[in-house]
Amino acid sequence: MNYFKDFFGGLVGIMLAVLPVAILWQVLTGGLMFDMNVIKNLGDLIALFGEGGFVGLIALVIVMSFFIKK
Repeated sequence: MNYFKDFFGGLVGIMLAVLPVAILWQVLTGGLMFDMNVIKNLGDLIALFGEGGFVGLIALVIVMSFFIKK
């Protein structure tokens, strides 16, 4: 289990490092990185949490708990 925990922890770390670069790339060039519209996808995700009301708030807290180091 520790192997999988370390693997997915590293994978999340890589994705969190690539995310700001992808946003900056899209803002500066107007082009998509990896054929993904990162800014639109983030906006859609935030809108989903906002439309969810209390359930959306609980889901946001659960998702954020994955990114907080203990």
